[in-house]
Amino acid sequence: MSTPITSLRIEHITKRFPGIVACSDISLSVGKGEVLALVGENGAGKTTLMNILMGLYTPDEGKIYINNKEVVFKSPGDAFACGIGMVHQQYMLVPNLTVTENIALGLSKMKTDGKGEGRLARLKRAAKLDLDAVRRQIVAISGHYGLAVDPDAAIWQLSVGEQQRVELVKTLCFGAKFLILDEPTSALTPQETDELIALLKRMSAELSIIFISHKLAEVKALSNKVAILRGGKLVFRGNTADHSAADIAALMTGHEVYLPVNQSSRKPGEPMLEVSNLFVRGDRGNMVLNKLNLTVRAGEIVGLAGVSGNGQRELAEALTGLRPIDSGEVLLDGVRLTGKSPKQIIAQGMGYVPEERNVEGIVPSMSIRENLVLKDIAKPPFSVGGLIRNRKITENADAMREKFDIRCSGVGVAAGSLSGGNIQKVILAREINRGPKFLIAVYPIRGLDLGAAEFIHKQLLALRDSGVGILLISEELEEIINLSDRIAVIFKGQIQRTLGHGEATQRKLGMMMAGVKEI
Repeated sequence: MSTPITSLRIEHITKRFPGIVACSDISLSVGKGEVLALVGENGAGKTTLMNILMGLYTPDEGKIYINNKEVVFKSPGDAFACGIGMVHQQYMLVPNLTVTENIALGLSKMKTDGKGEGRLARLKRAAKLDLDAVRRQIVAISGHYGLAVDPDAAIWQLSVGEQQRVELVKTLCFGAKFLILDEPTSALTPQETDELIALLKRMSAELSIIFISHKLAEVKALSNKVAILRGGKLVFRGNTADHSAADIAALMTGHEVYLPVNQSSRKPGEPMLEVSNLFVRGDRGNMVLNKLNLTVRAGEIVGLAGVSGNGQRELAEALTGLRPIDSGEVLLDGVRLTGKSPKQIIAQGMGYVPEERNVEGIVPSMSIRENLVLKDIAKPPFSVGGLIRNRKITENADAMREKFDIRCSGVGVAAGSLSGGNIQKVILAREINRGPKFLIAVYPIRGLDLGAAEFIHKQLLALRDSGVGILLISEELEEIINLSDRIAVIFKGQIQRTLGHGEATQRKLGMMMAGVKEI
């Protein structure tokens, strides 16, 4: 490891991609022991800027200084050698390897510049590492910082929140002394978030931290400085304590932001989704849902609150036909869904906004216009007599782009090139445009900026008011409380209790999520 970092400074950084300037003439500095919050809307340039600091991108213009000495990073290995580590929002893990094997693979890659070396060669070298020693290191670090990680679990078996914790442990195993965190709490419960904030505060005594977040309460709680990007440009920097969360939100978006609240007095209709005595197994073969019962009526939003890993993902997959049901009954508008294929369930009027938007929600390599008709490409007006009607597909995409404020250079670009908020708008536009009877929305605003969250919440409430039943699965308790007519708390695969609108508080829900039934 080189000389410890006492300061990091970037000057006049500019990065261009085809058709867009992602970062334009940005200058920032962070000193030893400081926590800098970097905020901005999706697509503002935050992650691009941090990827430059990590050697993943080369800036077109500008310089990086460590301890007032110019450095040039040609790879993440160069950044790690200087003690800079980053926990990415999109985790960089090999799904079919264990936690220990993933971290060993990363450690082995750091021992070489990797020139001319393929993935197979790196895997072979990783296999020569003492996996027991790596495992002991993981256990020691996770135990020291209170990060619950199973070193022997395969990545594909872990929830999103668990995978994010693995990324943090991996970065700490690499010896990071300057930590960049890209939306680290986006998959955590309120309790886990509080624990992480407390952990980062302790770590900041010896580390410098850049904290990227859309959650302004966390920005206020953790950082002592804040920098705001908008449209790839630095529009503000100053002391966090001097500005309210509302001030920061307005600087981010260029206008006042108000997250909507469900204040409708409209009475819900008849039961639309009925789940009775549902038993479903997890990826390891264990019973994850145990005699689960749940009812959602037409024109009602039921929020499902729970700590990650208590059966939320398995429930969503079972209801949409993506996971087999061991026993139990699922009815949608009186029609039995148990045993039906995803295609048949979609045909019955089921809409789905999945947890993994980049993997399950879109086909990243396909265009926006194609993703908007994925479920209806074989039907009129998008195809007639087996012939695809491209003009109709484009007309539909242009209309959806305008209606749902999908920010892109054109509907022909790859959907995977969009920011997280705009990908979520594509998915929501597709599902709402199909006219569903029922919608399952899983973590709909995870990792999104306040402007995108405001828009998506308004769409969900409008859908509810039109008579659609909605199951909202989220770990954001403020979102659950603001939008839901009723809130069901899930714990170890069972519904602990269901609370009415106005009955729930964050404290009460947090305790119930921990297994306390009577409060």
